[in-house]
Amino acid sequence: MSHKFIGVCLLLGCLVASVHSAAKVPIAIYYESLCPDSAKFITEQLYPAVKGELRDVVDLTFVPFGKSQFFTQGAEVTFTCHHGPNECYGNKVHACAIEHIQANSYQIEYTRESLTLDFINCLMRAGKNFPDNVYPGQRCATENHINNWENIKTCANTTEGSQLLRKAGEATMRLKEPLTSVPSILFNEQFEKKVNDRAQVNFIGTLCQYVSAPQPRICAQHNAAATPSLASVSAILSSLLGLWFIRSFY
Repeated sequence: MSHKFIGVCLLLGCLVASVHSAAKVPIAIYYESLCPDSAKFITEQLYPAVKGELRDVVDLTFVPFGKSQFFTQGAEVTFTCHHGPNECYGNKVHACAIEHIQANSYQIEYTRESLTLDFINCLMRAGKNFPDNVYPGQRCATENHINNWENIKTCANTTEGSQLLRKAGEATMRLKEPLTSVPSILFNEQFEKKVNDRAQVNFIGTLCQYVSAPQPRICAQHNAAATPSLASVSAILSSLLGLWFIRSFY
C-alpha cells in the first residue's frame, strides 16, 4: 500500500520513493459502513488481495459516504444515511479512523495504511450484527492494534466527525459519474461500470489489468487461469472439426 512522506529528504531517496510510488495503482472505494454489498466486497475481495502480494502495488483511498445526504444550517451539519442513523455514526467512525489512525514506532510491522485497512475490514465484517446496538469500534481497535480508539470515538461524537463526513460527501458528489450504486470502485480515478462490476467478484484479476510489469506472481497465476492453454484450445478445435466431419459425412 502507499506510504506518503512529508518533509525534506535526500535527492536519491526522493527519486527512489517517487519511482516506487509511480508503479502503484490508485484505487478509491466509495462505500457505506452498514451496506451488505460494501461489506462483502471489502471483506471477501479487497482485504484478502491487499493483505497479500498486491499490498505494495495499490494506493487505497476509502470514502465512507455512499448514498447518504447532508444538510447545513449555519455551523451545524446533519446527515441522512442509506441504512439509517446507525450508519451515519458508522460512517463517522470510519472517517475519523482514516483521519486519526497512526502507526506506532515500536511496532514497525504495522503501517498506518495496514492498520486502517485491518480496522475497516473488522468493522465491515461485523456488519449489523453487534450486540446491544453497540458499534464494534472499540473491539475492532483492540483486536487490530489501534491504540487511539478514544481519539477516534471522540471525533465521531463531535463536530470533527461531522466535518470529516461532510468532506467524504463532497468528494462523492464531485465524481464525474454520479454515484448510483455502492460500493463504487474507481481505478486510476476513473469509474467504469463494467470494471466496477467485475472488481466486486474478481478484484485480483481486475486489479492485475492495471498493474505494470513486472507483475506480482499472483497476477501471472490469474492471467494463466484466464487464458486457455494450447492443449485445451486444440482439444476444442478437434471436437468442432469432428462434429463438422460427422455432419458432412451424413
